[in-house]
Amino acid sequence: MEYFLHILVITGIYMILTLSLNLVLGYTGLANLGHAAFSCVGAYASSLLALNYGVPPWIGLLVGACTAAVLGVVVAAPSLRMKGDYLALATFGLGVIVYSVAKNWVGLTRGPMGLPGIPGFSLFGLQLSAVWSYLLLVTLFVALTFFVIRRVVTSPFGRILRGIREDETAALAMGKNVNRYKIIVFVVGAFFAGIAGSLYAHYITFIDPSSFTLMESITILLMVVFGGMGSLAGSFVGASVLVILPELLRFLGMPSSVAAPLRQMIYGLLLVILMLARPQGILGKYRWQ
Repeated sequence: MEYFLHILVITGIYMILTLSLNLVLGYTGLANLGHAAFSCVGAYASSLLALNYGVPPWIGLLVGACTAAVLGVVVAAPSLRMKGDYLALATFGLGVIVYSVAKNWVGLTRGPMGLPGIPGFSLFGLQLSAVWSYLLLVTLFVALTFFVIRRVVTSPFGRILRGIREDETAALAMGKNVNRYKIIVFVVGAFFAGIAGSLYAHYITFIDPSSFTLMESITILLMVVFGGMGSLAGSFVGASVLVILPELLRFLGMPSSVAAPLRQMIYGLLLVILMLARPQGILGKYRWQ
């Protein structure tokens, strides 16, 4: 039972990541291939504050999310002058840089050794240790993320985002400050990715750079494309299927050396089938451009 609840907790964390990337990629059309970098920054910022300075995880979570949002501004301001493949390469480079810093700045992050003993969350003096308590906590943040992003995409602000996606030149002709909207969207997406990273760190109580590789960014991207770009419901579907389905391989008794590559093959196969049968994703409104 605890294993099943654990999978649901991980699924919830990926839902936050998928919802936040869908806002950037699905609704605004900004190709972001480094979303895991924001999650990494949030996780390490929150964990280091808790381990080195005794900062409560709740405050660390907020600081980690804000740190990720600041990184979003730093990256978005120069990068969003690019479009299409060039923007994708710029965000890909962000993922490489953040991963390299986490792996090689041993004095700060302990490098490949990782950060063990990260304290968990507590509520009214009671330590949250049971898996079901973290499931409730993650569910709360999933609901919060969904509520905020839904308010964004259904507002006049969201209509401008869709206008930028469909025809950026037309949005400029209407007098909209396109770059400002792009930066705001990048910041919101990075903020919630930072929250997801912090939740992961304090739940698992150990992080290392291998949790935030470029493949992790690709996995989150696949969840958005699989569930459907421009669909919040699709984000839930994509995260659920691509987290839970590969876990079923554990019940086949395969060694990890076989199950791990097979998991990546399943991701690739699902994506190929989807691109052929339904390019806009299961519940999506837009095709990958």
